[in-house]
Amino acid sequence: IDSPKVATYDLKPEMSAYEVKDALLEELNKGDLDLIILNFANPDMVGHSGMLEPTIKAIEAVDECLGEVVDKILDMDGYAIITADHGNSDQVLTDDDQPMTTHTTNPVPVIVTKEGVTLRETGRLGDLAPTLLDLLNVEQPEDMTGESLIKH
Repeated sequence: IDSPKVATYDLKPEMSAYEVKDALLEELNKGDLDLIILNFANPDMVGHSGMLEPTIKAIEAVDECLGEVVDKILDMDGYAIITADHGNSDQVLTDDDQPMTTHTTNPVPVIVTKEGVTLRETGRLGDLAPTLLDLLNVEQPEDMTGESLIKH
């Protein structure tokens, strides 16, 4: 699904989130998926504009779409891992109210919807793949240096 053809994404903060969500729900309804990796790019792409209102609209669109996707996954007895690779839309303005158009170094959350799973409080991006492998009961390769975020 292509991104909208606009000069900057603050002009269309929902981007293609609804189309992505609809396509994914259609695939989920077929029932033959074991793993989905999905990126809603809106908060990142619109966050780079440094414009607060469009960034809020981008986050609202993703919140709505992600909610529908997660509800469907849970209805299918599946689970989701929700995270980001960096901050951006979490801080759109600098301390002196100037647009902040770069990634932040703020920690980002990791949410796992699988019942009974407890996560460590801190980690790093390199821990996501080992966490996914852990959830799938797949042995982690020796050269993968991250550690699962799951408390055992």
